[in-house]
Amino acid sequence: MQKPYLIGIDFGTLSGRCILVDARDGRELAESVSEYAHGVMDERLPCGKPLPAQYALQHPQDYLDVLSSTIPDVLQKAGASPEEVAGIGFDFTACTWMPVDADGTPLCFHERFAAEPHAYVKLWKHHAAQPQADRINRLAAERGEDWLPVYGSKISSEWALPKILEILEEAPAVFEATDRFTEAADWLSRVLTGNETHSAPFAGYKALWRAGIGYPGDDFFTALHPGLHGLVGTRLSERVCGMDQTAGILNRTGATLTGLPEGTPLALPQIDGHAAMPALGIVGEGELMMIMGTSSCHIINNRSERLVPGICGYVRDGVIPGYATYEAGQSGVGDIFDWCVTHQVPGRDTEEAARRGISIHKLLRERAMSLRPGQSGLLALDWLNGNRNVLMNADLSGMLLGLTLNTRPEEIYRAWIEATAYGTRIILENFEQNGVPIHSIVAGGGIAQKDEMTMQIYADVTGRELRVAGAVQAAALGSAMYAAVAAGVFPNLQEAAQRLSRPSPRTYRPIPAHHTVYNRLYQEYKQLHDYFGRGGNNVMLTLRELSRTNG
Repeated sequence: MQKPYLIGIDFGTLSGRCILVDARDGRELAESVSEYAHGVMDERLPCGKPLPAQYALQHPQDYLDVLSSTIPDVLQKAGASPEEVAGIGFDFTACTWMPVDADGTPLCFHERFAAEPHAYVKLWKHHAAQPQADRINRLAAERGEDWLPVYGSKISSEWALPKILEILEEAPAVFEATDRFTEAADWLSRVLTGNETHSAPFAGYKALWRAGIGYPGDDFFTALHPGLHGLVGTRLSERVCGMDQTAGILNRTGATLTGLPEGTPLALPQIDGHAAMPALGIVGEGELMMIMGTSSCHIINNRSERLVPGICGYVRDGVIPGYATYEAGQSGVGDIFDWCVTHQVPGRDTEEAARRGISIHKLLRERAMSLRPGQSGLLALDWLNGNRNVLMNADLSGMLLGLTLNTRPEEIYRAWIEATAYGTRIILENFEQNGVPIHSIVAGGGIAQKDEMTMQIYADVTGRELRVAGAVQAAALGSAMYAAVAAGVFPNLQEAAQRLSRPSPRTYRPIPAHHTVYNRLYQEYKQLHDYFGRGGNNVMLTLRELSRTNG
């Protein structure tokens, strides 16, 4: 093999992670992480301008910095030369949406838009466009749009169209100055190659594009807002490429940014959670992949195309050629645990963790592991970042039921973990009840790799065996596999996965006695889920609206 190395980069919510992979056996030879200098901008812009509630923005310069710092770093750590890299691939969070000018320059790079929030990247968890999403859903339902059932009959505020409509209505100058609305992933491909391409997974799952059909008709967009007339083909490109194509090769700009030679093949970008699927060895149907991190993503292949209510949708050939890949997910998991240790733990516990040299998460897990299922008397709704599936409502908020003066921090911590496990079970049952069977589950991501207690709780709550992915950086490894196909190292993704995926080292099996208790608790969770989430009771929505009104 003349060029034995592959590069895979995982652009996450807070950082970019790059790995150098041996193309002969999938070994990860070196790793480098670059934290985003601007992080998630949810309080103020770099200029100091305050942001409204539910904003989550990013700065595209951070993505460029990842490329220029991590790629040379992994090569140096492994003692490899840039000329030995066969190809590069990357994955990205979605929907991570941004406006650019005719040259592909992000509008926030222009001085006149530096203080305009809508000129920046809108991160996947930017939920301020929920009113726009609600109007889109109502109009699509009234018109009987045939694309709506494909997306579970309700689209999310996290997706492209609500964000575009939000910009049009709240920042018309930004809308007028925009030549293209684009995923950050597709923008980065354009920077590296000079070619404007739009990856089918991003367009299909997040922007209402369907293979062989395209986007919704202009009559729908015009009915939604006259200013959207002619959106498709102008500000929304129709140059959508399937995953059997490539983004191109690095041009001079790409070579300068990465330190790799001009002409190095670049794979089309993949959605971060989806990229992990081949890395976990999943190339067929019936095996669900659960990526557990800040949020969680639940993805499964099926040969048939079925309408499943309350999911993020499916895309034919969106991840593995020959299959329709269905996506669901939870918009808050690790985020909830972090919120808990930040806001619901007393100083004495934080001091003890610091004194022992461990994280507050580890301290609480040590204590929570001794608790029996149901012992705390607590039950929570895991909607602290809204509900992505199956209710598709970012306005929903969380709940913690059963507090007493004797409630301990570790009990609260465990209750939030259990709540996310119940939310996962809702998603699994929804798939199977609608004709998408699940034969096995493989879990990846930071929580699956590091948190044994949480994984056992998930097994006990769902009553299913959970295998943990062998690859620590599964998304980055999957991106490297797409790079291997783009570079011609392997003829297809199936062979790349067979040769480079890592076997699963650990399995969690449900404890029957625990599962029995959790079955009872799950029934209570479902009652709360339906009562507060399905429109029969508007208490949570009223509280959220009052909080917005009174700032």
